[in-house]
Amino acid sequence: MRVCFDTLCFGSSQRTAADDEPRAIVNTGGGALTVAPTVNGDRRALNETYREIELNGIMGTPSAMNADSENCVANATMSNDMQPLIERIRELEALLKQRDQEMLELRSQLDKLQSVFPYQQYARGSRAPRKQRAQGISAEPQTSSSLQDLTHQTFPTFDKSEVSRELIKSAILDNDFMKNLEMTQIREIVDCMYPVEYAAGSLIIKEGDVGSIVYVMEEGRVEVSRENKYLSTMAPGKVFGELAILYNCKRTATIKAATDCRLWAIERQCFQTIMMRTGLIRQAEYTDFLKSVPIFKDLPEDTLIKISDVLEETHYQNGDYIIRQGARGDTFFIISKGQVKVTQKPPNSNDEKFIRTLTKGDFFGEKALQGDDLRTANIICDSPEGTTCLVIDRETFNQLISALDEIRTKYKDEGDSRQRLNEEFANLRLSDLRIIATLGIGGFGRVELVQIQSDSSRSFALKQMKKAQIVETRQQQHIMSEKEIMSEMNCEFIVKLYKTFKDRKYLYMLMETCLGGELWTILRDRGQFDDATTRFYTACVVEAFHYLHSRNIIYRDLKPENLLLDSKGYVKLVDFGFSKKLQASRKTWTFCGTPEYVAPEVIMNRGHDISADYWSLGVLMFELLTGSPPFTGTDPMKTYNKILKGIDAVEFPRCITRNAANLIKKLCRDNPAERLGYQRGGITEIQKHKWFDGFNWEGLAQRSLEPPITPVVKSPVDTHNFDQYPPDGDEPPPDDLSGWDSNF
Repeated sequence: MRVCFDTLCFGSSQRTAADDEPRAIVNTGGGALTVAPTVNGDRRALNETYREIELNGIMGTPSAMNADSENCVANATMSNDMQPLIERIRELEALLKQRDQEMLELRSQLDKLQSVFPYQQYARGSRAPRKQRAQGISAEPQTSSSLQDLTHQTFPTFDKSEVSRELIKSAILDNDFMKNLEMTQIREIVDCMYPVEYAAGSLIIKEGDVGSIVYVMEEGRVEVSRENKYLSTMAPGKVFGELAILYNCKRTATIKAATDCRLWAIERQCFQTIMMRTGLIRQAEYTDFLKSVPIFKDLPEDTLIKISDVLEETHYQNGDYIIRQGARGDTFFIISKGQVKVTQKPPNSNDEKFIRTLTKGDFFGEKALQGDDLRTANIICDSPEGTTCLVIDRETFNQLISALDEIRTKYKDEGDSRQRLNEEFANLRLSDLRIIATLGIGGFGRVELVQIQSDSSRSFALKQMKKAQIVETRQQQHIMSEKEIMSEMNCEFIVKLYKTFKDRKYLYMLMETCLGGELWTILRDRGQFDDATTRFYTACVVEAFHYLHSRNIIYRDLKPENLLLDSKGYVKLVDFGFSKKLQASRKTWTFCGTPEYVAPEVIMNRGHDISADYWSLGVLMFELLTGSPPFTGTDPMKTYNKILKGIDAVEFPRCITRNAANLIKKLCRDNPAERLGYQRGGITEIQKHKWFDGFNWEGLAQRSLEPPITPVVKSPVDTHNFDQYPPDGDEPPPDDLSGWDSNF
């Protein structure tokens, strides 16, 4: 199922306090933060004041108070008595609001203090197995824009004072998510943000609305509430709504202008275009630099693109020695900005002799990549504004120098058997099927267990999707891609698609059924798996990825919920709604996947490829071994912020062995080009890892290995390995006759 998370689109630095125990966090000295019950006393005082009003009969009904003329004098007396109590109530309410704001600020400080430690460290022993199904999410699929198209696509810019520009920049850099953007991206975002003003009392964000705008507050104050309950107040210099620039999400809080407010705003489409454009421009620039270097010029385009992805920008101040003569080094440099001077010290002399000047596009240190690591000259920064270089080290270069296609063993062409499969079901009609039971409920409909009416010896899974809902969420391209990719698949580790149908309301996919149930439900019931069990299921996924990646197909939605056990106990990959066939050496930009499993480059909209699947493989290993993913938060944005801190910030429990932890960390490298499986040796590097020592890969491929769990399946219609689902009580969806599905 893939639906947007109903979450408040705030950064973790703006955590609200309403659902917590009403206590204030205070500093007790020595850096310790403790909780004190100061607000409770104020609330008790307020309640006592209310009771005093009631006991004195002051809050009687108007009819009783005006019953006769004698009450007029009493009412005047009551009014005089009431005034100090009303003033006291106002004082206490103002004090409570002030204390709530203090608690919010202290919690923000606590968040920042805790962020410098591994985030699991202060919750040692609190990791519990995940009991809720993970929800997939997706933005609208991005069109395959070329660099030329994006370069010509312009958005209006808006004049701002230097004070406003600095305020927006500071707010972005103070936000847990947006601070990860590059300065060139931040500058372009600042340029494109437009001003909006709201009068006091106006709604800026309404709970339940779908959002697509992120805001920075410049003037005024806003109040945040959920279900009509006050949560917090925000002041100028804060970002809010940032989750909305990643994908459609419903706002689960209302933000109301407490005073007249001036904000700066940017919409999702503009933000994502900026991210795509800067990424593609940088890649093209770096690749052009590499083509000018003799040792790189004959390398394939896809290898050059991979090298460009791992080039690191390093800035040097005027006068800095970048390289010293006689020192050992293993790094290669390309000048991207500024210039350097080359000097050399002759033998038996202390004076440096000027040789020449190098400028943008020039390179030095190339011998270090070929093994000659003794520097023969000095390289000194010679620019008043400093010099920026693109840097790569020898180890990274050696990992990437061979193209993957030269290393990988392609799966043999299985087109003939796939063709026979298609012919077998060519004349099958939807009316030939009868529904037995429900196997699952997804974002667009249900998955039913069905049989062909004339054949009770076998069963199938029928995925039923509401056309109107697909259109409403703009997922037409993903659905068509799922059908096209699955129609070509013929792998023992991937669920097969046999036939598709459609009518006025629904799309249908008739697929292979796996009656062993979801790996997710087994993990949920057992809590966690041991090393051997995790190894078997991980190996099944590796085989599926080997098949997909050799065909340039990225999967993008790995999680236990999408792994089904067949009747023998082997795992098969299912649900290709987010999969995509990539052009050689090209990236894709759509934000999609499951929050706990998405890679950093997906979150930051830098473009991603098959390397994102290797990240999710590491996350899957961790969850199978512990029962919980390594990155989890109370809402998606908190989860994303933890992912951006990296795998090294995660505390590994003792149940994860040293070799397993080593493999997980090599799969979950922040830099996609450094992930195991994506480097020179391809996916065989994963298979050769120490954690897989002694594993029978050939036996797995031939399905001769004994699975760790053998499900009990008594008949083709036995559904006891699946959760039970209620009957479909939804109203039939409206017809959709727009024709977008003509090729389904």
